[in-house]
Amino acid sequence: MISFLTGNVLNGNLRVGNVLLCMAASILFGLGVAAVYMANRRYNRNFVITLALLPVTVQIIVMLVNGNIGAGVAVAGAFSLVRFRSIPGNSRDIGAIFFAMAIGFVTGMGYLFYGLLFLIVVGCMNLLLPALKFGSGPQNTRILKITIPENLDYDGLFDAAFAEYTENAELDTVKTTNMGSLYELIYRVQLKGPAAPKRFIDALRTLNGNLNISLGREHTENLEL
Repeated sequence: MISFLTGNVLNGNLRVGNVLLCMAASILFGLGVAAVYMANRRYNRNFVITLALLPVTVQIIVMLVNGNIGAGVAVAGAFSLVRFRSIPGNSRDIGAIFFAMAIGFVTGMGYLFYGLLFLIVVGCMNLLLPALKFGSGPQNTRILKITIPENLDYDGLFDAAFAEYTENAELDTVKTTNMGSLYELIYRVQLKGPAAPKRFIDALRTLNGNLNISLGREHTENLEL
């Protein structure tokens, strides 16, 4: 019984019943992947539908090109063309796509039990790690963008404000804007308390000539791989 559940349901033959069984499993597993992606997060409806259907799409392709080198190369070329027409996603979206594709590969080879096992293990980890705040940095970390005139020496200019309102501050990037007439300084800062932003920005405005200042959260989930 155990060998039947963990074995290959195709047994080297693409019979209609076995293919339909694999397709049904792929659709169910795809819905599971989509449900994990939607859990406690904002999401795009079209992307979720794509995740649900991706395993069955990959599964049927794997079945049809199995052992056919020419067909495999053609499919790889088709996928490479699709990649250049897709909108760049963040690391979470890319991870969900690989998750769904891996499910499709496993079911396409006929190993439904291992597909279910993979869905349970990786799905649980996807839910558990965010709940444990794994990899989260300090809660008061912000990205600070300060615009200054090109003739203003910024070295040490904001040290007093940083010392009063932040635990630490690190200059990440300096770039020119407005045809080179302005500089934009990008800092990663950790505020001392929740009431600090208003007074902190007011202190900075007196030093940068009342030009644009932006203080926002660090959106780490939008960083690309």
